[in-house]
Amino acid sequence: MVRSGQQRIAEVNFRPPRRQPLGVEALTLAELRRREDPARLRAPHRVEFHQVLLVTAGRGRHTVDFVDYPCVRGTLLWVQPGQVQRYGLQAGLEARLVLFTPAFPLHPAGAGPEGAVRPGPVHRQLDGAERATIGTVFDQIAAECARPDGSVSAELLQHLVAVLLLHLDRLAEGGAGGAGGGRRAAGETYARFRQELERSYRTTRRAGVYAARLGYGVKTLSRVCLDATGHPVKQVIDARVVLEAKRLLAHTDEPVARISRQLGFSEATNFGKFFARHAGATPAAFRRMTQGQDR
Repeated sequence: MVRSGQQRIAEVNFRPPRRQPLGVEALTLAELRRREDPARLRAPHRVEFHQVLLVTAGRGRHTVDFVDYPCVRGTLLWVQPGQVQRYGLQAGLEARLVLFTPAFPLHPAGAGPEGAVRPGPVHRQLDGAERATIGTVFDQIAAECARPDGSVSAELLQHLVAVLLLHLDRLAEGGAGGAGGGRRAAGETYARFRQELERSYRTTRRAGVYAARLGYGVKTLSRVCLDATGHPVKQVIDARVVLEAKRLLAHTDEPVARISRQLGFSEATNFGKFFARHAGATPAAFRRMTQGQDR
């Protein structure tokens, strides 16, 4: 819940109950409910780790960056570092979770450029075969994480998380066979762009700057973005800025002028016009609407 004077979005860091220096944890939603304050889980909070959640029973919803995702048996949710989520915690909803930190040393098979995780979709409804496959990988990660301290194999966990990420890649590609290699190459370029966008969206919104930093022309980078998202590069850049603006407006009480400066606007009026053009509401109106829903 947003409280008067709150200047930051609540953050949840990786903190498993047992010492886990490797940065990976497997648990159930029931276990998470027991160890965390339900009010904290239901309130908007930014996660600083990857959270892959597989619904095993019940029905409900899970909100990620202002989108309510329906949850039924077989729903897969992937919340990535920096995203803002809130749990529905409906009665009867059960799920399994695998958490891992950005610092977790990925096996090269599951990693994108510079060892980073390739971005993927937040929500997918799995069919029976997909659910069984992903569930088996969850089983293996959970079994390894549950071994006594000192006997957990870092190398095995690296391979198992890589297997999970490769399955998520395949789901994102729609299970394609031979055509997947071309999409993988394009996906690597898009992942590099997303990394640079995360580093720089507060300081520049110019597509040419990003293209130059990555060694591409603007047309090439725009084509990569179109293939990955259906939108040209400039829209992807602007959408990232708008998303952060929405997060800050909805989940903090920071003044609009300060938010505009944080996002690289020299004048609050320019930020207001930019936000209204992309979000369909002024910053003040969006804040009233979303904070009214949270209280």
